[in-house]
Amino acid sequence: MSSPERDRPAHTVRGVDHAAFPTFDPQATITFYRDVLGFPVVHATCALGWGPGDHPDFIHFFFDIGNGDRLAFFYYFGVAPYRDAGLPDLLHRARHLAIHVDGEEDLLEYRHRLDASAWPCELQVRHETVESIYVTDPNGYLMEITRPLRAITAEDDIDANVSVDALMEVAGEPEPSLEKFYARKAKLIAERYEGEPELVTFG
Repeated sequence: MSSPERDRPAHTVRGVDHAAFPTFDPQATITFYRDVLGFPVVHATCALGWGPGDHPDFIHFFFDIGNGDRLAFFYYFGVAPYRDAGLPDLLHRARHLAIHVDGEEDLLEYRHRLDASAWPCELQVRHETVESIYVTDPNGYLMEITRPLRAITAEDDIDANVSVDALMEVAGEPEPSLEKFYARKAKLIAERYEGEPELVTFG
């Protein structure tokens, strides 16, 4: 039976409008994103006195990164450059922006552009389902450009959901570990697919 609650979609968002970061070097930032990577500048908000008392004047500028998504930066006039030198490398590498390209030719084109610039590619690696190149931008932010190696399947979605459910359980316990995670995941699979009438394949 139909009802407003039942018919409501899981969510109605449509991707990223923009992701925003501070920059203390707009010249290098614009050179890197516009001139090296070729991302067009599509909007800039020039704010006189809009901000709080310690940084009232700023420029908020946006790059088109495809698919209607935008990457934005704030430059605050009169604010001294700041970089958290105490940030653990783990957090520096984990916080990153990944931009999608369709194929190997596109990925290699961006690698060529980076290697010919002042910001060469730092790493090229194949993960389970994607191949990526990594570079640190002029602001110290890690950036990834990635291409798919294969299509994501229904089996990937099932595995992901079982994985995060197992992670939620194990992470809430004392001394979580990968061994405990795998044991809990195996238990969840056995519980959820007990009596499964059809053979599940991953081919």
